[in-house]
Amino acid sequence: MTARLPVFPLGTVLFPGLVLPLHIFEERYRALVRHLVALPEGAPREFGVVAIQAGWEVAPTAPGGRPLPGGDVTLHEIGCTAELRQVTELADGGYDIVTVGRRRFRIADVDPRSAPYLTAEVEWLPESGGPDETAELLAARVIAVFRQYLRLIRPDPDEISEQLPEDPTVLSHLVAATAALTVDDRQRLLAIDDTAGRLRAELRLLNREAALLRQVRAVPVPLSELASPPTPN
Repeated sequence: MTARLPVFPLGTVLFPGLVLPLHIFEERYRALVRHLVALPEGAPREFGVVAIQAGWEVAPTAPGGRPLPGGDVTLHEIGCTAELRQVTELADGGYDIVTVGRRRFRIADVDPRSAPYLTAEVEWLPESGGPDETAELLAARVIAVFRQYLRLIRPDPDEISEQLPEDPTVLSHLVAATAALTVDDRQRLLAIDDTAGRLRAELRLLNREAALLRQVRAVPVPLSELASPPTPN
């Protein structure tokens, strides 16, 4: 099943269930907000958030990252819809909005011309549903490793006392969004269809990051090196 969506390229990856606040200042995205607000009551007010793969400016791209004529950025193929939950209009005509991630999709075709902003034909990606014993077991391991990881990056114990979700799918999205991962790491996690596969990948990433953090703390850089001018390559 496919659908046509407005597309908002960003330098971040959105996951289902996660909150994403945005400050809207470009005219094309002001037009997008006006379009969503004007939709009939009950119509889904959502747009696609897609991470920028390369480049800085928002520009048209084809599926799979091939730039269209006139574009100087590439987009990742997998994205997540953002549902508009709150809109605050600003004095300068911009908006502060609050959105929540809803469902994952794959870009099938991009249209850079029919609207002031990009639109895309997207294919909805499957989501894990129903009880999964393997995912339940993996979720318990991810919670334990994630708490260890948080202790390494947050020395204040009060900051890690929050309750983590027990639902494996919700947990997998939360860990992917909140761990200090690269956009590429997050993008790979977003592209995994099943919860158990996502949790397995997160265990590997969390163990990798925790090992790096322990190594950095165990071998501090001498102050004399920090004070020395860099050596030209």
